Amino acid sequence: MSFEAISSIAQAEAQAKSQLANAEVRAKQLAADAESAGKLAVEAAVQKADAELSELSRQVNEKATGQAGDLAKKLENQKAALRAKAEGKLDAAAAIVVERIVNS
Repeated sequence: MSFEAISSIAQAEAQAKSQLANAEVRAKQLAADAESAGKLAVEAAVQKADAELSELSRQVNEKATGQAGDLAKKLENQKAALRAKAEGKLDAAAAIVVERIVNS
């Protein structure tokens, strides 16, 4: 084999090693970039989920507060109606007691 052929082969091998090393560096960089992008995407998704959860929690609390207020008003009205009904019966019961005492 001639010196030129050996030199050409050696040069090709060196070039191939250099290209392989460059490809490995590039692959590692791409993997690191992909991992970083993945972490950022996960972090963004977590932040979005937290924001949505906070908003839903606020809405639920607001609705529950409104319903509790409505229920309290309804119960207060029922209480007032029962009290009025009881007071009316109290007068009738007192009249019956007085009548029985008078008639005895």
